[in-house]
Amino acid sequence: MKKLVNDVLNVVPESLEGFARLHPTLAILDGHTTVVRADVAAFRASGKVAILSGGGAGHEPAHAGYVGQGMLTAAVSGDVFASPSTDAVHAALKAVGTPAGVLMIVKNYTGDRINFGLAAEMARAEGIPVETVVVDDDAALGSAEMTAGRRGIAGTVLVHKIAGAAAEAGMPLPEVAEKARQAVSRLSSMGVALTPCVVPAAGSANFEIGPDEIEFGLGIHGEAGVSRQVIASSRVIVGSLIEKIVADKGLVSGDRVVLLVNNLGSTPTMELNIVARDTLESLADRGIAIDRAYCGTFLTAIEMAGISLSVLKSDAATLAALDAGTVAPGWLANGSTIAPPARSAARIAIPPTSTKTAEEDGTGSAPPAFLDAIRAACEALIAAEDALTAMDQKVGDGDIGRSLAQGAEQILKSMEGFAKRSPKAVLMAISEIVRRSVGGTSGPLYAAFALGAANALTDDFCASEQLSAAFENGVRSVSALGGAQEGDRTMVDALVPAVRAIRAASSAPAGLLAAAVAARRGAAATAHMAPRRGRSSYLGARVLGHVDPGAEAVAIWLAAVAGQTSAE
Repeated sequence: MKKLVNDVLNVVPESLEGFARLHPTLAILDGHTTVVRADVAAFRASGKVAILSGGGAGHEPAHAGYVGQGMLTAAVSGDVFASPSTDAVHAALKAVGTPAGVLMIVKNYTGDRINFGLAAEMARAEGIPVETVVVDDDAALGSAEMTAGRRGIAGTVLVHKIAGAAAEAGMPLPEVAEKARQAVSRLSSMGVALTPCVVPAAGSANFEIGPDEIEFGLGIHGEAGVSRQVIASSRVIVGSLIEKIVADKGLVSGDRVVLLVNNLGSTPTMELNIVARDTLESLADRGIAIDRAYCGTFLTAIEMAGISLSVLKSDAATLAALDAGTVAPGWLANGSTIAPPARSAARIAIPPTSTKTAEEDGTGSAPPAFLDAIRAACEALIAAEDALTAMDQKVGDGDIGRSLAQGAEQILKSMEGFAKRSPKAVLMAISEIVRRSVGGTSGPLYAAFALGAANALTDDFCASEQLSAAFENGVRSVSALGGAQEGDRTMVDALVPAVRAIRAASSAPAGLLAAAVAARRGAAATAHMAPRRGRSSYLGARVLGHVDPGAEAVAIWLAAVAGQTSAE
């Protein structure tokens, strides 16, 4: 598909650079795809609570468009449709955090919750007060069987505005967080797509919609929705969405609400206005009073044609917060009258930290066989990039192949420096490399695996004695961070059988060979499992018959490790 880009792997930094240059009230956090208020130094001295949000790119003007006095203090961006890394979120927390604290507004996606959650723990350990509010306004998903939960979609912008007004008014962190939580509890949204969208690096859509079809209840990452129907009039489509939203929040005649009509990307303004008209009439027909109505492009799915509707039960305090002043360009929906800088956007440096790096920990030297196994695993993941991408496009967002290959490439670049370090230190370094280079959910989960394995080792590593403990502790760390258990159709379904095989083996080489076989069987079994975690959980039965890409990746690198070990 045709795109107006220079480099599909560099669209996010170039997009944010252009946005910040157009709006001199904004700056970019040096070394990161994070937009902050350009007056962040003065803000830090104000003693007010900071508001931080973010997520994958591709939702413009979210999230950078809502940075500015009266809304967000900073917005952290991942790659297109990929969660920002833990380190990126942590850097943003350090950049805006003060003794007054930081409220993080996080949409309810597994990767976002994990990465923002781990960053919050790191910031708290450094003395920065942090509270988190998770937005799950998608009325399309209400099944208790879906442990991943309801998604966060366009209503998140209203939460940004309400929390931003509370912080700007000088409220303390607990009160600001409570204002945001109250907004989430009164908020419901639902969308409909006419066309899919295309991630620039993927080049093709993850799903197709026929010329006479529409998809209800879609996510904002190009995931397929919950039902597909024949195209109908705007009035009929709007009626279906409003019926679901009204039921979701138990709205009745006499209730008062705020309405947000959102363009998912390429819906023409003419059609958007028709949708707004029909929505206003649909609510009025139900006796529901509309105190405020907003219509425009607030949170998109790249170029998807379609709309979402968000309804928020209102009261005097809510209206005051929504009416409060802000300079955030995405809310104002117009450009700055201030001349942009001639060349580049302003840069804000990350405050220094005294935290010890992984390179400074550990002594001794790693056995050549240990390093050869790491190299084999990395080379196998790089070779499998296209196959994993194709698998993930059928059940997820198509990013796992590139994400894991990118991490493997960065590890291989660091191999030369591993020889003079202990296996424990090597695994700690790998954890840091993966955390910083792999986006989405895979990065923090593999970082947790490597760190957990490292924590089970001593510097005088002996493979035959410690392999089982290290592997088992790594898997335990993955489950603890991601919440997945065996049977949830995730990478854990390959890792847990591998742990059992290693534990039962008489030697390290035998354990690795048995683990590779067990992981392959575990991965194959995921084709018959209903998804309960991650993005594929939103597709339900559609994923049956397809192996989980995360489990497949585990089987691939374990097979490579076992093969390398047996060869030696």
